[in-house]
Amino acid sequence: MAVRKRLTRRQENVMQKLRAGFDQVGGKMEKAPGRNQQIRNRGSIRSTPGKDGRGIGTTPGKDGRGIDDQEHLDFLLRRLVRGEDQNQLEATGFACHSDLHTDVCVANRSVRIDTRTMKLYAPFSEGMPQANSIVRPYARKPDKRAMSFVSPVQILQGNITAPACHYTHDFPAVVFSSGGFRGNLFHEFNDIIIPLFITCRHFQSRLRFITTDFSPSFVGRFNKILSHLSSYEVIKPAANGSVHCFPGAVIGLHYHGNLALNTTYIPGGYSMLGFRQFLRESYNLKVVNVSEMNKPVLILVSRPKTRSFLNEDDMVTMMKALGFRVVVARPHMMSNLDKFAQVVNSCSVMVGAHGAGLTNAMFLPQGAVLVQVVPLGLRWLSDRYFGGPAKEMGLKYVEYRVEPVESSLLTLYDQDHPVITNPASIFLEGYEVARAVYIDGQNLTINVVRFREALVEALGLLGRSAPSG
Repeated sequence: MAVRKRLTRRQENVMQKLRAGFDQVGGKMEKAPGRNQQIRNRGSIRSTPGKDGRGIGTTPGKDGRGIDDQEHLDFLLRRLVRGEDQNQLEATGFACHSDLHTDVCVANRSVRIDTRTMKLYAPFSEGMPQANSIVRPYARKPDKRAMSFVSPVQILQGNITAPACHYTHDFPAVVFSSGGFRGNLFHEFNDIIIPLFITCRHFQSRLRFITTDFSPSFVGRFNKILSHLSSYEVIKPAANGSVHCFPGAVIGLHYHGNLALNTTYIPGGYSMLGFRQFLRESYNLKVVNVSEMNKPVLILVSRPKTRSFLNEDDMVTMMKALGFRVVVARPHMMSNLDKFAQVVNSCSVMVGAHGAGLTNAMFLPQGAVLVQVVPLGLRWLSDRYFGGPAKEMGLKYVEYRVEPVESSLLTLYDQDHPVITNPASIFLEGYEVARAVYIDGQNLTINVVRFREALVEALGLLGRSAPSG
């Protein structure tokens, strides 16, 4: 019993340290190590493994890891499971959380990952029969099309023979896929970046990413975010092809909803406002609130293919007449996220038709206005994907619903056709059918006089008024 009390006391001390120095519920986050410190920290990778492949702590325990270090890590990993899963993690060292959207498995004991085959070996559950499970580490489980681009990670548990370590790390691994709907900004943020933040932020950059379906373009595009979540380079499975040993691991990412963070969901304490602050830090965005801006600046997201504005020039003329300085954002401008985040952060209003480009609204200052143009048949999707999340971001929101006469669909279908009068009936035929019509099959000619009213409303939300006349 004396040992039990002593361990409990240590756990309390660790938790007190965590509360003092860690950003669990929005407190100040310790600055991530600089480049020179990162180079020194490469001591977290050791090519000569310990006897059991575990990292080395400051106060050695029987396995070579520090007792305080291990309890510290246990605390962080335990935040990623709840209820019976948490009990299982404490009892066996391994547990998985599964819900509609994602599978997340957590190990708080030494694991070995063969990056050539993407097999994770968890041999610590002595006496247990061998178990074999598969996780596809991408937070869009119900979407068969997305998951077809996600490679599986095989988890081997119990009485197994694990391969020898080539490299041993002092920090846990987080395994996720950059496959799925890579290349679509909404899905990159919704399915990968926000889930990464939710799952990893409380580790304070002391972890190693292993990215399956590795894409150099993805890592380059989101380098500022990845480097603020981990102090170390991403491990590329195909290029590396060796066995890495970690004191713990997370396979898969937690997901809270469409562009959503919920403070009560696992791991607890994270909100969209907190994520937006993280983006400001990662991209060094200077404008925090629109109140800091002298003149209203409007950014118009220009789409060249589907849901494009056919009278874009007329719209820009009207916007300038209202007193806006107008930035027209075309695909080549939006391709460099590091630069485009700065452009968006300098704007007070964003206008665009429903689509992935509106995801950039996350870089707008607090109190800015998102004006979403809702094409025919896309009212529900528009509200779910951008309308609701915009309010959680601390943005003002204006919705402009196009009338049938503003949609090119009216040139293809009679005004009494169900495509025009009853979009819900088209969605009942299946999402792919509706997508071909409403998402991929229409462009917009905006009624500039009617749309002006939406922009006057946006000006009012900024505390400004439209010029007279």
